[in-house]
Amino acid sequence: MSRLFENSTEAMFFFDREGKALAMNPAAEKIVDQDILNQLNQGNPLALCGTCRGYTSETELRTCLNCYFNTPDTDNFTSYQVYLETRDKGIVPYAASFHTIDAEQGIRVFMLRDLTRQFKTQEKFYQNKMMKHVIEAQENERKRISRELHDSVAQELMSAVIDLRVLKYMTADEQLLRKVKQTEVSMTRLLSDIRNLSVELRPAALDDFGLEAAFRSHFKRMEQSYGLMIEFESRLSEKRYGSEIETVVYRVCQEAVLNALKYAQVDSVKVTLSERDSFLRLQVEDQGIGFHPGDEPAGTGLGLFGMQERAELVGGTFSVESQRGRGTRILLLVPAGKLQGKEGAAE
Repeated sequence: MSRLFENSTEAMFFFDREGKALAMNPAAEKIVDQDILNQLNQGNPLALCGTCRGYTSETELRTCLNCYFNTPDTDNFTSYQVYLETRDKGIVPYAASFHTIDAEQGIRVFMLRDLTRQFKTQEKFYQNKMMKHVIEAQENERKRISRELHDSVAQELMSAVIDLRVLKYMTADEQLLRKVKQTEVSMTRLLSDIRNLSVELRPAALDDFGLEAAFRSHFKRMEQSYGLMIEFESRLSEKRYGSEIETVVYRVCQEAVLNALKYAQVDSVKVTLSERDSFLRLQVEDQGIGFHPGDEPAGTGLGLFGMQERAELVGGTFSVESQRGRGTRILLLVPAGKLQGKEGAAE
C-alpha cells in the first residue's frame, strides 16, 4: 500500500471529517502550487477551493453547487469530473472520486486521474469525424453540380449549337452567316469549358470505373490543356475500393500534379499507383526545381496541408521529399480496406 501511495500516477489527498488535509502523495503535491500546498499542510479546510474550478454536474460543465466536500458520501461523487488549476499545466480536467474510507474516524480520500490525453484523443476524433462529414458533403455537392452541368446545361447548349448549324443552311445572307458562325464558335468553346468544369468538379469515371480510368482521363486533359506529359503506371488489377478511399487518392494526385505544373517548372511528371501489403501506394515525382523542406512552400502551402489532412482522415500517411535542383517526390499510403465489387463500386 505504501508503494501504491508513493508511486501512483493518480493524485491522492486524505482529509478528516472537518476537511483538513491529513496526507497527500507525491502526485498530488505536483498538482497544486506552493501557496495551496502550504495551506493544505496547515490544515485549512478550504485550501483546495483555491485551485478547484468546479465539477461537472448533470446541468453544468463546471459548478460549485453541492460541493463534493460538503456531501462526500453520496453516490453523486463516487466518480465524476472536476477541473483544477494546476501548478504547471493550467486548468486540467480530472476523473475524480471522493468517498469515506474510515467512517469511524471520518477519514476521506480524494483521488484524481488526469484526463488531458483522453480529452485530446476525443477532440481529435470528433474533429476527424466532422471533417469527414464536411468532405463527404463537399464531394456529394460537387457530384450533384457536375451531373447538373453535364446532363442539363451542356445538353441544352449542345442543342442550341445544333440549331445554329441548321440555321446556316436556311439563309444566304453573308453578314448573318458570319454572325451565326461566330456565335457557333463561342458556344462550342463554352460547351467545352462547361464539360471540363463538370469533370473537374467530380469525374464520372471515378464513380463508374475507378481510379485508373479517372486518372487516365484526367492526365489526358492535363496534356491537352497545358502540354504537361504524365507518365502513368498502374498495377491495381482493375480492383475497386471504397468511395472514400478512391476519392482521397484521386484528390491527392490531382493536387500533386497541379503543384508540379505550377511550381516545379517541368514538362513531365511520373505517377505510379500500386497496391502492396493491403496498402494503396500513390507516388507523384518530378525532376523540377525542388525546394528545401524547411523553406516556406511556394503558394499558400494549403495544398500540402490539404493532402496531409485527407490522408490522415482515412488512416493513411503522406510524405514529401524534395531537394533544390533535384525535384520532388510525393508519397501517399492508404489502407486499401475492403475491396468493392464492380456493381457495388458503381452505385
